[in-house]
This record gives sequence, structure tokens and C-alpha cells, in this order.
Amino acid sequence: MPSVVRLASVGKTYRMGDVEVHALRDVSLDLPRGEMVAIMGASGSGKSTTLNVIGTLDRPSTGQYFLDDEPVEDLDEEDLADLRNRKIGFVFQSFHLLPKLNALANVELPMVYAGAPRKERRERARAALARVGLSDREDHLPNQLSGGQQQRVAIARAIVNDPLLLLADEPTGALDSATTRQVMELFQELHQHGITVVVVTHDPSIAKYAERVVTFSDGNIVSDDSNVSDKTRAA
Repeated sequence: MPSVVRLASVGKTYRMGDVEVHALRDVSLDLPRGEMVAIMGASGSGKSTTLNVIGTLDRPSTGQYFLDDEPVEDLDEEDLADLRNRKIGFVFQSFHLLPKLNALANVELPMVYAGAPRKERRERARAALARVGLSDREDHLPNQLSGGQQQRVAIARAIVNDPLLLLADEPTGALDSATTRQVMELFQELHQHGITVVVVTHDPSIAKYAERVVTFSDGNIVSDDSNVSDKTRAA
């Protein structure tokens, strides 16, 4: 399968006063189209920095990053924003829903930024909510939804533009175990329909839902393992 994500000898260095912090060191990683990958590691291992680079929220200090075979590290901010809106969906531990907008309007937001017509926005937002099982909640405000429902609205918002890549940063950290299972099964379903899914987690029970687990330590990849048997058990 062609790679959706390809990191080639990527390094990321931050300056803290006179001190250089090497968050990533010569990281190379290929993520084929349609794969579901868990990125694991302790705090400070480089997993969140990797997600930020993949999501074009941060630029590598060294090396190259190709998204859908397009080199992106030298794109200007306007082009990066357009690329993110077209090809990447984001899901976070905090749902980041706008409290005064109902579920449907929250899901419409990426299309508002893209300038899509109102009728098209409504149709696609309703389809995305149906895809995550929330057709009957489109008029509800975030505070009228459970935590799991809010996360599913956030997932619908992330997939409404049919992205190639869905990035999830500790997406179940604020959820109970039953809701966590529902959300992870939804990620599996999206992956089975062709979306490349990357989940950053510190929890091995979450990583079991992925078919591949990449583990970071001190800015390096220390293991990259198939996880098919675990994924099957989790499902």
C-alpha cells in the first residue's frame, strides 16, 4: 500500500534558553494507507511531538515529511492550514466542542472554514453524525451530551471532510471503560473503511485495538511491532 505518512530522518529540537532539547532524533516512519497505528511511550518520549509533526502543527528541524507523497515541511502557514483541513482530522482528549453550538453546527465547522455552501455543510454533517451513531442528537448542545457522545461528535467533526488521516491524542483519557470501548471500536470501523488512524496513548489496553504499535523513548523509535492478534482479541 502507498504511504500516507512518511517521515525521513526527522529530528525536532527545541530551545529552552541556552539549552537544546532534542524531542526527536533521526526518526523514520512509514504509515501505509488504511493502517491503524498506536504510538506509545512515556511522557517526554517524543510521541506527542511526532503527532504534532504528522499533523503539520509543528515543523521538523531536520529531515523530511511527506503527506500523501507531498513534501510539506516547507509549505507556508496558509498552505499548511488548507492541507490540514483537506487531509487530516484531529481528535483530542478534550473534546474542544463550542458550547453554544449544537452537535450539527459543531460538526459543520471544518466546512465553514473551507467555504462549503450551507446546504452541503448540513448534508455532510448529518451524514457524519449518522456514521458515529448520533443522528438523534444533532440538535443537542455539548452540555446535553454524555462524555462519550461529545467525543463521538468530535470524531464526526474530524471525519466530515473525508480525511486521509485521523490523528487521535489520548482520545479516551476522559472516558469510562465502557465508553472507551465504544470509541475505540468506532476508530477500528473507520480504519476498516480506509482511513489511516494514528492513536497516541500511554495505555497498552488502548494500543491493543491497533494493528501496529510504534514505541518511542528519548526521541527515538525503540520498537515497531505488528499487533494483529491483540487487535483481534480487542475487537
